[in-house]
Amino acid sequence: MDRRDPARRGTGTRDADGMAVASFLLGLPGLLVFNLVLGPAAVVLALVALARGTARRGRALLGLALGVADLLILVALITADHGVIWSFG
Repeated sequence: MDRRDPARRGTGTRDADGMAVASFLLGLPGLLVFNLVLGPAAVVLALVALARGTARRGRALLGLALGVADLLILVALITADHGVIWSFG
């Protein structure tokens, strides 16, 4: 019998599901903008969600793939342009 508070049951899975969705939602725009920030955030959230046993495993794996793609795009742009391509002026 589970002795935890009934209102708190299943919150670990729900939190992991939220992290899986968040990793996907951060990795997707990271392909275009702020990939230096959004890529690692997507990777970390996806790995934590997978470690916690999310029910949305496919979404977490997609977020992981998008986060890695964000970082690969950043590396490609930096090596092609010999620096960061953003200009603020």
